[in-house]
Amino acid sequence: MDFTNDSSWMDLDGETEGKQVIVGVCAMEKKTLSKPMKEILTRLEEFEYIKTCIFTEKVILEEPVEKWPLCDCLISFHSKGFPLEKSITYANLRKPLVINNLESQFAIQDRREVYRILSTAGIDLPRHAVLDRDLPPEETNFEEQDDSVVVNGVVFNKPFVEKPVDAEDHNIIIYYPASAGGGSQRLFRKIGSRSSVYSPESNVRRAGSFIYEDFMATDGTDVKVYTVGPDYAHAEARKSPALDGKVERNSEGKEVRYPVILSNKEKLIARKVCMAFNQTVCGFDLLRANGRSCVCDVNGFSFVKNSRKYYDDCSNILGNMILRELAPTLHIPWTIPFQLDDPPIVPTTVGKMMELRCVVAVVRHGDRTPKQKMKLEVKHPMFFDLFKRMNGYKVNHVKLKKPKHLQEVLDIARFLITEIEKGGSSNEVIEEKKSKLDQVRYILEMYGHFSGINRKVQLKYQPKGRPKSTSSEEEALKEPSLLLVLKWGGELTPTGRVQAEELGKVFRCMYPGGQDLLIGGVPAHETQVDRYTRAASLPNGEYAGTQGLGLLRLHSTYRHDLKIYASDEGRVQMTAAAFAKGLLALEGELTPILVQMVKSANTNGLLDNDCDSSGDGKGKKKKGKIVPDEYYESYYRNLAENSNLRDLKDRVKAKLHEMLQRDHEFSQEDEELLNPCNKISIAKALRFIRNPVKCCGYVYDLIQELNVLIPQIQEENGGKQVLYHAETWDLMARRWGKLEKDFLPKTGVYDISKIPDIYDCIKYDVEHNRSVLENTDAWKVVVELYTNVQNLADVVIPQEYGMTRAEKLTIAQGICTPLLKKIKADLQRNIEDGEEKCEEEEDTVHRLNPRYSSGVSSPGRHVRTRLYFTSESHIHSLLTVLTHGGLVDIEMQGQDEQWRRALEYVSLVSE
Repeated sequence: MDFTNDSSWMDLDGETEGKQVIVGVCAMEKKTLSKPMKEILTRLEEFEYIKTCIFTEKVILEEPVEKWPLCDCLISFHSKGFPLEKSITYANLRKPLVINNLESQFAIQDRREVYRILSTAGIDLPRHAVLDRDLPPEETNFEEQDDSVVVNGVVFNKPFVEKPVDAEDHNIIIYYPASAGGGSQRLFRKIGSRSSVYSPESNVRRAGSFIYEDFMATDGTDVKVYTVGPDYAHAEARKSPALDGKVERNSEGKEVRYPVILSNKEKLIARKVCMAFNQTVCGFDLLRANGRSCVCDVNGFSFVKNSRKYYDDCSNILGNMILRELAPTLHIPWTIPFQLDDPPIVPTTVGKMMELRCVVAVVRHGDRTPKQKMKLEVKHPMFFDLFKRMNGYKVNHVKLKKPKHLQEVLDIARFLITEIEKGGSSNEVIEEKKSKLDQVRYILEMYGHFSGINRKVQLKYQPKGRPKSTSSEEEALKEPSLLLVLKWGGELTPTGRVQAEELGKVFRCMYPGGQDLLIGGVPAHETQVDRYTRAASLPNGEYAGTQGLGLLRLHSTYRHDLKIYASDEGRVQMTAAAFAKGLLALEGELTPILVQMVKSANTNGLLDNDCDSSGDGKGKKKKGKIVPDEYYESYYRNLAENSNLRDLKDRVKAKLHEMLQRDHEFSQEDEELLNPCNKISIAKALRFIRNPVKCCGYVYDLIQELNVLIPQIQEENGGKQVLYHAETWDLMARRWGKLEKDFLPKTGVYDISKIPDIYDCIKYDVEHNRSVLENTDAWKVVVELYTNVQNLADVVIPQEYGMTRAEKLTIAQGICTPLLKKIKADLQRNIEDGEEKCEEEEDTVHRLNPRYSSGVSSPGRHVRTRLYFTSESHIHSLLTVLTHGGLVDIEMQGQDEQWRRALEYVSLVSE
């Protein structure tokens, strides 16, 4: 509100005047009348004891400071044309509470001073040197060469950056090396839709003083950080102006930015910048490259644009900061309200209100395409040549995931197919089957490009060729061959991404400030049916809309310690990124979220700070610290790589498969042997199956029927109807044709191990291809097939992880012991009174430094959130340990209602 032309605010009676804090805003009109300033001042006005007063530009420029309006608190900052000296004189005269130190704003206008202050504060900077042409020539040393410059003895090879020392001069130039085409990118203040332009000019400027620094490759994004006091930082990423110079704008014409999460070290940098420059409200630029975060510019007073959450937080922090300082001296009856950084209090199942300290979640990946594979024995020299070049003879197998290697396999397949089609003598050395080679080519040509996540090829050396199924053939001198295994599918579907993002939105409502809305965004007092019906009818994501703000605000402070871990499978990592997007209300694509937020369990050392497993001093060195041996065993380890577990699991599978291959109805004894732990979902499935061989026979008949119908449907619609995720009809036919062949091999005994694959495929088609199949003869077959296979899978899938309690626990411990240790450590650290002796230094900055945390009731406390994203095997194993691991004493289980309900739910749920 503008009070400068209206003196009525001075005529308030003494009692009211004495009970209000006048906040003066002294800056150029372009800043004071901007949308962010209006949003924040409007919110400040909502404080009962705060009134705002904007100094007009006319008063600032023309009136002496003695005639400027009086205020108790001054928000003043420099921009082009602003008389900073005059503002300092006013502050010395009236002595108001100054939000942003005025003298320091002179330093912000000189990049040399900015870098000096940053360096003194111990903040990481790009390697740089100053060429000050204001000094006598003999005191400077500058030399320009073809692809480098030498500044005072410091060599900068291209690409390097040339910045004017005047911070108001935005004409920054990046010079490129001749090997990349030479020339330069010239940056400037945004003009319309451009922020830089490429120039063929390769020579540096010869007039003026500049800072030269190394160019840091940031993958095309810059991070802008905005502090409101030392304990709050909001960060946004934008496309780097150096990328192509085109400013990305949204439908409202605003530059496209997306909120990003600052690492622990970056939050500490924000605190240091805020305090080093003595600027409460302060913006600065971060460059992220090669694991480093460097500050390359400090802008001083600046607000985030178009973020309602930031406007709320900023005004709330400023208002409370002002009243905390001034209310006692002005005798204002203001009491400190509940702050965002006070202990987060939540209701618990036992009815007590408790402080939330830790949240741990283990999440399976979202909906995926069916996983498929094919095997082909190959003997052609071209395959052996590839195997040799990939060092395959060292370990007798190679995995090919990179596009260039997959392209080589495709090229070989294409060549061999062409040779076979030619016929003649060249065909004699080619023993590979043309139909299988056609399939290899077809699959590798899918999507028109390689991504590495969707497909992979394995080559395994077989010194005596592929073993035959019959033992009567004992050919001693068989030629060596390679087994080519091609795997594809298994990637996260668009539906899976939506599932993960929506789950993230619901998840944040569990945190303080989000409990008033339950799952689905419908009040808890409504009946279950009404709640879920209404939730389904709400617009996408509405239930999380403005809810869960408690978590979002908590995360912007220094008291939410969030880490997200995922296995290295693409579908798991993308699920984690989509979940994070929903959890933290992020915007934009998943890739930058994945890169910045999701830690890969194999590469980032999930177990690096595991106290328990590193206690014996064993382990290996990694980046200067001891790492437990489990780390090198690969956290999300394939079960087949552990021989003992593999043997046990093979025995369990053999026993299970043998029992499901008996052609008679289940007796009471059979049911007890198949379901010794009395799981409700398995008992229900066994009652449905009755005779396993007859049930498998019925499933096989339905698959045969479906394989007849698929080509008919394709022919009827001329292939015009598109299957989900751009799958072709031919691929769908191949998928089901292979399952028919594999389910009943030549032995005449149904292969029970194929049940999970059949269930995978039929579930996928029922869910995603319903619109294509529903009005055809195939739909009835599909639904019947789904019903029968689901019941078979409800027995086979969980029981492959052990049938008896002892088997289940042995297999589960082999799979998820490292995860259990990590979860235990996560929980224990919350009751150790802050003694984090084995935690990495970067983890400790989530604790506020008590010396700087005035007004925070418990500065040593925080909420630790650990999210683990993984695959089905870990979920089964974790549930086994929780259910059968003796977590709650048997005699206590009946008394603990919450535990009893949880166990009953796990027993009821089949997957």
